[in-house]
Amino acid sequence: MNAAHILKAKGSGVVIVRPEVSLEEAAQIMTKRGIGCVLVAGDDIASAGILSERDIVREVALGGASRLKMPVGEAMTHPIHTCEPRDSVDHLMGVMTARRFRHVPVVENGEFIGLVSIGDVVKHKIAEAELETEAMRAYITSAG
Repeated sequence: MNAAHILKAKGSGVVIVRPEVSLEEAAQIMTKRGIGCVLVAGDDIASAGILSERDIVREVALGGASRLKMPVGEAMTHPIHTCEPRDSVDHLMGVMTARRFRHVPVVENGEFIGLVSIGDVVKHKIAEAELETEAMRAYITSAG
């Protein structure tokens, strides 16, 4: 399994906000859509970042509610680590674990095509393990 399989199962919608959008606006977008992060991008992918709920909480903890007026470009995580559709689920899990982040944007031909979360990766690893278990049971039953 790879990132493309995950996106096929969950969809490839990506919510992107501009760097000048306020943290408050981004929080409202995330709440309305029921998501934990947004991509932050201006004119090129190289300057892109990611803004998560953690980033917003950190800013409020550091400076109070007035920080909600600051632009997401100042609070986002940058640079971001991206992956390609062909990257394996095992690779994604390794990268997410080693670098301690929960979301990886998927990029193809220089454009964001989706976002894979650690929850997506875990869900697919569990499904993979269940398939292997069922295959082993079927093999044992047929061999006996």
